[in-house]
Amino acid sequence: MASFKYVSYLWDEAKAASMAGDEVALLIYRSNLLGADLRLTNYGGGNTSCKAMAKDPLTGNETEVMWVKGSGGDLGTLQASGLAALYTDRLRSLIHVYRGIDHEDEMVELFNHCIFDLASKAPSIDTPLHGFLPFKHIDHLHPDAAIAIAAAKDGKKITQELFHGKIGWVEWQRPGFDLGLKLKACLDENPGIRGIMLGSHGLFTWGDTAYESYVNTLEVIERCAAYIEESVAKKGSVFGGQKITSLEKPQREIQAAALAPVLRGFCSSNTKMVGHFTDDESVLTFINSNELDRLAPMGTSCPDHFLRTKISPLVLPLQPADDLSDTDAVKKKISPAFDAYRKMYADYYNTCKHPNSPAMRDANPVVILYPGVGMFTFAANKQTARVAAEFYTNAITVMRGAEAISAYTSLPRQEAFNIEYWLLEEAKLQRMPKPKALSGRVALVTGSAGGIGKAIAKKFAEEGACVVINDNDANRLSDAKEYFLAQFGKDSSTAVLLDVTSRENIDRAFSAATLAFGGVDILVNCAGLSISKPIEEHTEKDWDLLYDVLVKGQFLVTQAGVNIMRKQEMDGDILNIVSKNALVSGPNNAGYGSAKAAQLHLSRLNAAELGKDKIRVNVVNPDAVISDSKIWQGAWAEGRAKAYRVSVEELPAYYAKRTLLNEIIDPADIAAACFAFVCGLLNKSTGNVLNVDGGVAMAFVR
Repeated sequence: MASFKYVSYLWDEAKAASMAGDEVALLIYRSNLLGADLRLTNYGGGNTSCKAMAKDPLTGNETEVMWVKGSGGDLGTLQASGLAALYTDRLRSLIHVYRGIDHEDEMVELFNHCIFDLASKAPSIDTPLHGFLPFKHIDHLHPDAAIAIAAAKDGKKITQELFHGKIGWVEWQRPGFDLGLKLKACLDENPGIRGIMLGSHGLFTWGDTAYESYVNTLEVIERCAAYIEESVAKKGSVFGGQKITSLEKPQREIQAAALAPVLRGFCSSNTKMVGHFTDDESVLTFINSNELDRLAPMGTSCPDHFLRTKISPLVLPLQPADDLSDTDAVKKKISPAFDAYRKMYADYYNTCKHPNSPAMRDANPVVILYPGVGMFTFAANKQTARVAAEFYTNAITVMRGAEAISAYTSLPRQEAFNIEYWLLEEAKLQRMPKPKALSGRVALVTGSAGGIGKAIAKKFAEEGACVVINDNDANRLSDAKEYFLAQFGKDSSTAVLLDVTSRENIDRAFSAATLAFGGVDILVNCAGLSISKPIEEHTEKDWDLLYDVLVKGQFLVTQAGVNIMRKQEMDGDILNIVSKNALVSGPNNAGYGSAKAAQLHLSRLNAAELGKDKIRVNVVNPDAVISDSKIWQGAWAEGRAKAYRVSVEELPAYYAKRTLLNEIIDPADIAAACFAFVCGLLNKSTGNVLNVDGGVAMAFVR
């Protein structure tokens, strides 16, 4: 086995041996290994295939079937359900009905006549690229090192010399039936080659077995990467050397956190976007370089890159250490850059569009570069924003390699447009699931590691929101973090310790939110505690603690949240979880009940003040929510039981029986009420109180 320095060799002989004879299982195994290394291919990019004999369900005869990654799948997570299975001979017979390159798109529908497994994934546009090559196992990847050569000015010559004629070359062409025929022609003209480089696009490699294909792929990419690194070493610098110096990481994060909500507001002029920030070293090398101004406007070369990142990034007209505290001044400074970008994109669309092109999409940038600080990406959801950052980081690596060995070239604008606004790409976008109610929104719920707060955060995440989980209990927060990660994946939440009585803690929590997601749209003040004592036993310490957490905490968190929302200028929601006790008088409750009343009136005051900012402030009043509540684990339950002369165990039933509906209230009931306020149906409502208590007549607002 060859040794590898620039790619990861992950093949496990024992694991592969357990799949011996099952070519489809080996295909999936190989695909997952290749997809695990982002240097080899991007998320969702590339495709792999195998050809093997199978019994035809109609004739019972053995026939050759090609299994290939289906449309929209990802190699790293590919499973059998993500494969398309086609009769190889039927696919190849489509050449007899092919009417030429002007009729490419109609061939996609004809792939359906070649389906072997009717339950398989829809075939992708790359299917014929695999079908017309005779090899049993084929890998089509987008490795940074190979694309750097494919996108270099002298890429064809370099490929010929580097591999001594053992890697073919096919000039750039949009994927489709005709490109499949050109791959076959390249092989026919160059028998014995071990792969084909696609100009500006990627790499095709193959083998007679899954293992041979895997190793061949790694060896070719390793050779490309080694050549690039040798060239970089000889050159001594990349991107023309450093023009500016990065801030230190803590200061970069301060600048990014301050600016992200402003950028999010600009990028969300059409649709609410979620952000992602990275200050990866490779990104900093590029954005701090002398060649940034030349290379950034050129855009990317690989179609997979610019489909995710748009034709080019926006470079901010800011210095790394600029004072960002004056939001109005910052907006005034960067607004012309956004205007210019939108005009550039509209001109690109209008110049390149065809009579049947889809309508112009959002003209805002996806990738925003802040020299000395880092890269922001914005998209309809966090995963797409993160993946866009990964793709542009790959594009930077491609530019670095191409510049080291020759000169970087990007796709002509017309070719880029033909990919971005391809009718088949538009059809794929139209097939995507409808966004959930809270998709594109970010929620910070205080006290969300358990009880009501956790239920609210969970409901919001289920409805598509990104959530900022927090608590003042590190162990409880750790458990909640693991829960949300397991339930919703890494792109749905972030976690931070938060004591709502500490302004420093609050600022850190909102910085975490803006760094992770670009800002905050929904703020839920849910953190709380309860103390139930007769007036003679109530201490000054009890009083101060209640008012610090419930009233001061709500005020400070709201103040910080409003600051973010005003930067975004995107409207917003503040929900305060108060209590039936804000409206109802009861024994042994002077401190808690009066603090809850203060929370309620503070909510009214905030609603009156923030209406001009399109920030809605509403209240949900729970009562007797005992499940998973820290409040009911301590002295509060004993105090309430004593006040009502029942046992602690009898409290749930006691509370239910005193309600008009005779219902026990769960955290999920409070979460549903919160969702009702923020789901879009009540966008013209503010200053309201919604009781979720089973019906307590004394708590009626009027």
